[in-house]
Amino acid sequence: VQLQASGGGLVQAGNSLRLSCAASGRTFSSYAMGWFRQAPGKEREFVAAISWSGGSTYYADSVKGRFTISRDNAKNTVYLQMNSLKPEDTAVYYCAATNDLVATTDRLKYDYWGQGTQVTVSS
Repeated sequence: VQLQASGGGLVQAGNSLRLSCAASGRTFSSYAMGWFRQAPGKEREFVAAISWSGGSTYYADSVKGRFTISRDNAKNTVYLQMNSLKPEDTAVYYCAATNDLVATTDRLKYDYWGQGTQVTVSS
């Protein structure tokens, strides 16, 4: 599967962004999906994950209550709605797909990665 992330940009703290990740290739609903992010000089970290059906979601503590992951299997797209953005959310955001149907927070279990989209939050 090929993944294309989009929707990043420069926003002020407190504002919102919605990231999208479009998938092509094998049946999108065969994959659980995740979002990760990597800030300069830091390791890539888990942000959110969603099961193949959308019935289960997981969030990093740092984004819980502010970010929402969702998917539209008819459109082969997964979304990350980011509200109340903070400067510490600044990073390159990556979408990823795992052959497991169950969502996972483990970066090593993801098999496919998109190219990343930059999110910059100014104070």
